[in-house]
Amino acid sequence: MAKIRKATSVGDWLDQRLATETIKKVMATEYWIPKNINFLWAMGMVLAVLFLLLVISGIFLLMYYKPDTALAFDSVNYTIMAEVGYGWLWRHIHAVGSSVAFLIIYIHMFTAIYYGSYKNGREMIWISGMVLFILFSTAAFSGYMLPWGQMSYWAGMVITNLFSAGSLELHGVVEWIRGDYVPGDAFLTRFFMIHVLLIPLVIMGAIGLHFGALRIPHVNNQDGEEIDFDTESAKYLAGDTKGSKVMRFQFDFLSKDIFVLGVFLVFFFYLVFYNFTFALDPVNLDPANGLKTPPHIYPEWYFLWSYEILRPFSKDAGLIAFGFAQVILVFLPFLDRSPNVAPANRRGLFAIWFWVLLIDMITLTIMGKLPPEGIFNVIGAAATWTFLGLWVVLPIITMLEKKK
Repeated sequence: MAKIRKATSVGDWLDQRLATETIKKVMATEYWIPKNINFLWAMGMVLAVLFLLLVISGIFLLMYYKPDTALAFDSVNYTIMAEVGYGWLWRHIHAVGSSVAFLIIYIHMFTAIYYGSYKNGREMIWISGMVLFILFSTAAFSGYMLPWGQMSYWAGMVITNLFSAGSLELHGVVEWIRGDYVPGDAFLTRFFMIHVLLIPLVIMGAIGLHFGALRIPHVNNQDGEEIDFDTESAKYLAGDTKGSKVMRFQFDFLSKDIFVLGVFLVFFFYLVFYNFTFALDPVNLDPANGLKTPPHIYPEWYFLWSYEILRPFSKDAGLIAFGFAQVILVFLPFLDRSPNVAPANRRGLFAIWFWVLLIDMITLTIMGKLPPEGIFNVIGAAATWTFLGLWVVLPIITMLEKKK
């Protein structure tokens, strides 16, 4: 048992029992960040704050939401939006927050790809980040069901049908997920539980894992420079703060995080107050009707790229391509065979691969929102084959890359 002495303060009392000073050093005052990074490294903090806003706004919405197919639509569109004081504000924050969160996630993801922040011992940072991406996607999909509008109902119908596994016709699995032959009360209450309880708890654990994974290999930098953190942190602690290549997380880097966060929140609340309609699909403002199919069913914008990958193929081939697209990003650290940790613009063919991937995913997103007809079919099919081909050639072009 640790020796307990008479405490000199409340902080000392807690430190003797919870090692608060050690935790503070590990996570803040002696958590070292490279100096040569830019504002894109603040996206993790922005996402953490967005998650907090989603939790807070979700709690307020939870007070008035009714997880019942006969009451859900009215509880959202009339009770919360018209009868509860500032209910509209909490709904706008929640809707805009869930949409903007994916914009930040994609920026965060492509920043990591561009700078090679998944290489050289940082594989778990990338993998834990992709786990968070999957969890946020699950939270977004389950939350999209809750307003029980037309697109909620039919998007739920289409997505759950994927679990029939094509020609295997596992309709029993689909019925088990829904709790019925078609989405109904059981379906809504299950997704309600997943959205408000299960997924948020798992996300909190995954965020802890993600931050923990950052602590051992340390954060990458925009030059891909290999920094001796022990030597550079010793310089900093000795008083050579200018000569050191690193800085403390608290309060040096945190002050930069807070500045970027402040700029982001101005943009975010501008959307909340003045341009929130992009996050509220007009089709979903009609109550769910299982007898009236919308002319064009599509998911939210952040799922459109993977949804488009389904469409150019037959049922079974489409499911295989869709499944491939969902998991392949997780394996990026192992498919990139280059020994170099450097920005894409210094990696030859990889730079071309990166920009083609980015443009291709934007193209898939645009095509996913458009009806599958005419020229849209041709462009969508070309973009899909390009996406699949990029992952086939990645190991080849990275193996050819010379060590720098």
